[in-house]
Amino acid sequence: QVQLVESGGGLVQAGGSLRLSCAASGSIFSINDMAWYRQAPGTERELVAMITSGGSTNYAESVKGRFTISRDNAKNTVYLQMNSLKSEDTAVYYCNAHLRPSGSLRLNNYWGQGTQVTVSS
Repeated sequence: QVQLVESGGGLVQAGGSLRLSCAASGSIFSINDMAWYRQAPGTERELVAMITSGGSTNYAESVKGRFTISRDNAKNTVYLQMNSLKSEDTAVYYCNAHLRPSGSLRLNNYWGQGTQVTVSS
């Protein structure tokens, strides 16, 4: 069974930094895109950053220049380095991966359980 497990959330002051990690575990044949989404109370889940298996990246306009997504393919792990955090970055952050489980011919979409990031002003 495939699982995505996030870590690294917490409480930080505005202007501070946090690094989120998300490790995919289980019987995995291959991982395509990996991404981070976030959802603040009363809002829809939004894409924060995405990285392809080849390392190409895409960011939401609101985080460009402050957040960096990266991945370690050998560890099936994606990271989100968040710098210059603002109060509006407060949200639950979710890891997402499109991957092919072992023994499957299809790409499936998986989500982590979410990790809370709170930025105090």
